[in-house]
Amino acid sequence: MIYGSFEHNLDEKNRLVIPSKLRECLSKVLFIIKGFEGCISIYPEDEFNVYLANLSKLDDNIKISRDFKRVALSSVCRLEIDSKNRIQIPTAIVNKYSLDNDVIIVGMINHIEIWNLSLWKKYFQENETLFEKNAEKLLVKNDE
Repeated sequence: MIYGSFEHNLDEKNRLVIPSKLRECLSKVLFIIKGFEGCISIYPEDEFNVYLANLSKLDDNIKISRDFKRVALSSVCRLEIDSKNRIQIPTAIVNKYSLDNDVIIVGMINHIEIWNLSLWKKYFQENETLFEKNAEKLLVKNDE
């Protein structure tokens, strides 16, 4: 299970050290895919295969399914953790998602997200205020 948040830096070659607490939950082969709210998602190989299996259930005869699959799958990039426990994020992805020197890695149970740190702080500040209200909606069991 992947959780927690870790502030890190991209080096001049767009390499990011994966924190040791996360490495034990990840495979050596990883897959980047477009995330939500402006981040990138990185899946270990086995979880990415689950993601693909779920995508394969979407009906290509339905436009919204085709649209989602096209955007998602066209964004996929395969990575490997190197001997120094780093991944190299392609420059095109760094530019598209405004990743600069300061990033944050957020654990999301079955994958990690990489955010521009300032974008994350803004997102977190906006959504932290909704935490209790969302908890009531999402976590309280209704037996009605």
